[in-house]
Amino acid sequence: MNDHEIRLAAFDWLSRQVDIRGDVLPWALLTWGFEHKGQQIPLLSQQGIFKPKVLELPISIRTSPKGPYDDGFGPDGLLQYRYRGTDPNHRDNKGLREAMKSQTPLAYFHGISSGRYLAIWPVYIVGDDPDALTFKVAVDDAQAALRARAADYVAEYDVTARREYVTALVRRRVHQRSFREKVLRAYRQQCALCRLRHDELLDAAHIVPDREEGPPIVRNGLALCKLHHGAYDAFFLTVRPDYLVVVREDILKETDGTMLIHGLQKLDGRRIQLPREPVHRPDPELLARRYDQFSASMSF
Repeated sequence: MNDHEIRLAAFDWLSRQVDIRGDVLPWALLTWGFEHKGQQIPLLSQQGIFKPKVLELPISIRTSPKGPYDDGFGPDGLLQYRYRGTDPNHRDNKGLREAMKSQTPLAYFHGISSGRYLAIWPVYIVGDDPDALTFKVAVDDAQAALRARAADYVAEYDVTARREYVTALVRRRVHQRSFREKVLRAYRQQCALCRLRHDELLDAAHIVPDREEGPPIVRNGLALCKLHHGAYDAFFLTVRPDYLVVVREDILKETDGTMLIHGLQKLDGRRIQLPREPVHRPDPELLARRYDQFSASMSF
């Protein structure tokens, strides 16, 4: 089978799965893979660098949520992907080196939680450091990469700049998805205020936002449904350091139907649903910082 054809089919299949399930996909789905011309082609296996039998070069790389390798983003913003083992000439490492030379696109699966992977494609191996036992990986825009492949000439600067930009966006997305998965799991997949359990309607809200140097940890998060996340961000309500909900005074005085009464006003003075594990419960110092902001907002 044609290598490029199979990779395009794999990326197309991933795109369809993400449209259906979101961009965090289950292990079982990825290890089963997709059918192409009567042959089943998995996209993952227990090996971090995976090559299906029908291909000469790897089709994917994977970072486990609690794996043995310290993959992460380096100072240059690119993903630092660890070699398999310590032998630079291991066949898996050689496979990625060949993919780098030919600029063959791969998929990258970043472990968000046990059995759940953020799917990112296409990625390219753009650097090799045998002393540090790492490859450098850049993410590209799928449509732009296809256009570039079809073009007679594309300036190297244009490709590098585009990949740096897309990789930076993906780095942010990795953080957001990881934070969301951990927070929702800690809150048992339910809104801390109203107990709504539909994942599609749940968010992980930062107590102290990223832009204010809020730490990307569960203790800086609340699992909130989209209604209560919006109300929280808009300072319609907040959570005190003793875990009681406070609704803004003017909102309590409004008369605007049952949604306002049951969705917001009746929450005032209630204790939020907390994670079972004390280590995951909201940090009272961060809640106090947010409460001060809430109080200041009411003075205007």
